[in-house]
Amino acid sequence: MCWRSPAAAAAMALSGVRVLELAGLAPAPLCGMILADFGAQVVRVDRLSRSAASAHGDVQSRGKRSVALDLKRPQGAAVLRRLCRGADVLIEPFRHGVMERLGLGPEVLLQENPRLIYARLTGFGQTGKYAKSAGHDINYLALSGVLSKLGRKNENPYAPVNLLADFAGGGVMCALGIVTALFERARSGRGQVIDASMVEGVAYLSSFLWKSQKIVGLWNQPRGENLLDSGAPFYEVYRTSDGKFMAVGAIEPKFYNQLIKGLGLNLDELPAQMSLLDWPEMKKKFASIFAQKTQAEWCSIFDSTDACVTPVLSFDDAASHQHNKERSSFIKNEQGEISPRPAPVLSRTPAIPSCKRDPFIGEHTEEILLEYGFTKQEIAKLYSDKAIELKNLKANL
Repeated sequence: MCWRSPAAAAAMALSGVRVLELAGLAPAPLCGMILADFGAQVVRVDRLSRSAASAHGDVQSRGKRSVALDLKRPQGAAVLRRLCRGADVLIEPFRHGVMERLGLGPEVLLQENPRLIYARLTGFGQTGKYAKSAGHDINYLALSGVLSKLGRKNENPYAPVNLLADFAGGGVMCALGIVTALFERARSGRGQVIDASMVEGVAYLSSFLWKSQKIVGLWNQPRGENLLDSGAPFYEVYRTSDGKFMAVGAIEPKFYNQLIKGLGLNLDELPAQMSLLDWPEMKKKFASIFAQKTQAEWCSIFDSTDACVTPVLSFDDAASHQHNKERSSFIKNEQGEISPRPAPVLSRTPAIPSCKRDPFIGEHTEEILLEYGFTKQEIAKLYSDKAIELKNLKANL
């Protein structure tokens, strides 16, 4: 479900929270979309469409509106300052020093609006040797130490697309920081600056890895030879006869026993589950057995068990899987695009994502400026000064 009635929108957890999101790449848009999905009024502050840098390729603008400003012009920067006076949250994704050069640093904006939550989402953070350096998910993952743990035996470390640092360590952690700061503001009445570093965010996510390094059999072997990093035969992905895959996570003995039964093997005739020296041969044995049946056939064997064996689904298959359909885990917008439903699910004030298409650059400029107290005359002057962009310029301007 993604249809929002006015009553449902007003009941969402973040209803009434005003957010300004400076347009950027992957992590900041996800952060803004999370807030919008849970009811915040999120305005994406875009560059003018005539700028080459405006083509940010944002596909995470669900529920947002767009205002187009030229922040390099004093008039455009002044508009953002004025917007921030009436906002609760500002999300900025630029490298350290960019906002200060524009006269839009936190020392300026928080003086004008002491309640503002100023969220700075960057790869390396606001201080340190790399604070002004360029980077991407793989670089942040590398500097966090996490990348060194990812990969198979005798292979180079590999990054799992750009999910960990960009989205989990960046977008999600920044959203958590914002909600936490909003909660604190309810007590103190004061805003604050959030220094959301993707390096630190993904490092924090890996706290379990850091704190479990000395546990024998868990991470004390080289990469790719441990319990959870493809070393164990009972925590692995296996190819089926139809070229698909099954994911196996039978760690606990009672689950492992059901895995062995489902594979048609006799537990008494096999090495001990935790015999590390036998893991390579056991993986070969399991692989040869999984290769004898289709994915659907293995599902028919394991679906009713606690063997912790599940099919590896494509996006299309995941959206149509019975379990996910029963939970309405995926939603469809007005254009027929399928995407995951916001999570987690709140019992009383659940997120109700917008079904509308993503906004065009500058589509809501006039509407937003009027809401924030600008007059039509001021808007017309800003347009003539090329400080803003109006998607549909009204005749009376």
